[in-house]
Amino acid sequence: MKEILRSTDPTAIAFSTALLRAEDIDCFVLDVHMSVLEGGIGLFPRRLMVADRDAFRARAILADNDVDGLVR
Repeated sequence: MKEILRSTDPTAIAFSTALLRAEDIDCFVLDVHMSVLEGGIGLFPRRLMVADRDAFRARAILADNDVDGLVR
């Protein structure tokens, strides 16, 4: 799996997930439960992962939609 997005903004993660799923790209969000450790202040970023074969297409989709936090 490849990391394509890293953000502390939960709306950016949700929007990106919706975009990718609409294009039939499976994705997985890591570090969702870190807020328990940090006290809910948004210190640790969440990471959006996709399969290696989908990484190029996923980055292109998110770039076309001006999503901030893309990992190159």
